[in-house]
Amino acid sequence: MLGFEISRQTEDMIVAKLGDFELHCHDQTTVKFKEESKIEPKGAGVFIYIEIDGIDKYHKSLVDKGLSASSEPRNWPWGNRKFVIRDPDGYKLVFYEKI
Repeated sequence: MLGFEISRQTEDMIVAKLGDFELHCHDQTTVKFKEESKIEPKGAGVFIYIEIDGIDKYHKSLVDKGLSASSEPRNWPWGNRKFVIRDPDGYKLVFYEKI
């Protein structure tokens, strides 16, 4: 739904790409990930910034797919236009474009 494409996949890892951004997802059954996955609250204070082109068009495409953004695209004094989507665990995905 977010427009990521799977660029690589192994038995214990998937790499998804959105433009030049890569998101690496690892199997949580390894001991380290298994222990950390139990920490609560998940996503507290975690913001993942993803730079994209065409922020308004991208935001509209997500809303058209039924996703609910936490904010509308907005210009900020430091030169970014951004909006936020919270995933089910509370992580904040911040999509931004330099203006």
